[in-house]
Amino acid sequence: MTLKRLADDLFDRIDQEAARPATLSRQERGQVSRVLHGVVEVDGLQEGMSEEVIDFDGGARGLALDLAPGRAGVVLMRDPLGLRPGQAARRSGRVASVPVGEGLLGRVIDPFGVALDDGPPVVADRLAPIEAPAAAIIERAPVTRPLQTGIKAVDALVPIGRGQRELILGDRQTGKTAVAVDTILNHVGGEVISIYCAIGQRGDATARVIARLRAAGAMDNCVVVVAGGEDPAGLQYVAPYAATTIAEGFMRAGRDVLIVYDDLTRHARAYRELSLLLRRPPGREAYPGDIFYLHSRLLERSTQLCEAAGGGSLTALPIVETQAQNLSAYLPTNLISITDGQIYLSPALFRRGQLPAVDVGRSVSRVGGKAQLAAFRAVAGPLKLAYAQFEELESFARFGARLDDDTRAQLDRGRAVREALKQDEGAPIPLAQQIALLLAVSEGLLDDIALSVFPAVGDAVRAAVTDLPAADEIARGLPLEGARREAILDAIRAALDGVQDGNA
Repeated sequence: MTLKRLADDLFDRIDQEAARPATLSRQERGQVSRVLHGVVEVDGLQEGMSEEVIDFDGGARGLALDLAPGRAGVVLMRDPLGLRPGQAARRSGRVASVPVGEGLLGRVIDPFGVALDDGPPVVADRLAPIEAPAAAIIERAPVTRPLQTGIKAVDALVPIGRGQRELILGDRQTGKTAVAVDTILNHVGGEVISIYCAIGQRGDATARVIARLRAAGAMDNCVVVVAGGEDPAGLQYVAPYAATTIAEGFMRAGRDVLIVYDDLTRHARAYRELSLLLRRPPGREAYPGDIFYLHSRLLERSTQLCEAAGGGSLTALPIVETQAQNLSAYLPTNLISITDGQIYLSPALFRRGQLPAVDVGRSVSRVGGKAQLAAFRAVAGPLKLAYAQFEELESFARFGARLDDDTRAQLDRGRAVREALKQDEGAPIPLAQQIALLLAVSEGLLDDIALSVFPAVGDAVRAAVTDLPAADEIARGLPLEGARREAILDAIRAALDGVQDGNA
């Protein structure tokens, strides 16, 4: 090839490049000025957005949470090499987002959708911001449908409706996570999608929960979002918001979703750590002043949508830890005022073997009773009051006072109710079987049963109504009256006669 030919080719290429339209991009850059534990300060970012993703040299990534003229406080989400002052930072121009869609079902992910279960990369329908406004009032509908937990003490006395926010609180090791996980297990093979969000938990504790869900087949309809205790505080902070965005994706598609936040105590501690590092002034119990807004804007996203908005629902079960049974502490009182009721788990009941350790007197549901099935209301209506009266009578009877026959009968009925409400962990009970057992108690059919044989009697009663047509009818929402009530009572009496004959 001659020199002239080479020159012609070179000029032709130059002309082609010059004819192309220019594609210019504007990128704002800054510089790390200060590095703290999980938080860095960046100078030079003039137009940063709140919750914007900031990229750093070396692969680190963070969120801009604290904005000031010419400066940004960035919470680190990932820092593989360790940032140092002087390194460059770049605005990404996008807010923090998480993948949503059917491809997440059965997966264990971090708050940004990265797979943690050794499976293939997550395939999502789209990306959605982790922070989103709650549904407008006009999009909401009343809570009218029950969300069954499979736990007798909850479904009967502290019922939960779809779209409700029911707080689970109690001291450490009282079974808070067990109640939430049993609720997920109760919907295996059902229509409810479950989201389990582990915040600041030990790795072995989260692994045990995931193993339970896999063993029961619940992972097919479940998503687990994990930000462990060893992860940066920033990742723990965004975890519940990311999990809620995933849940809202299903809700907006018309599905019923259950989300468990385990737990918001650790979430608040992570945010407190970030706030103090960002030099925000602490308030009560060293928590920042916006800690209430932190959780209220999260839980307000749970609702029942109207038919025009798709008809889906998002039911929230936030968990919070108390210390020495102090329900009046800062975080518990905040969350009690935000949610629609609470399930309180008592350490005293736990030590006595009353499991689940639901304290009926301190637990309440402000919404779920309106969604409770008619058959459940018929048997559970007077049960809560009778049980609370029994506990007072039992305390009085310990003083050795002489009791009349009516009081003794009331004590016998109360002991039967207490035994009937006991339940093993990981064994949710179908709706019709719960109603049958509580009906037997309310009718006094179990008053004379020895406590030692109560578990066998309960199993017999449940087995007696398993294939009963009347039981299927009340499970579909028909009232417990007339021929249905008599058919169930006859099956219960026959089962009790069989148990008593077997023990004779």
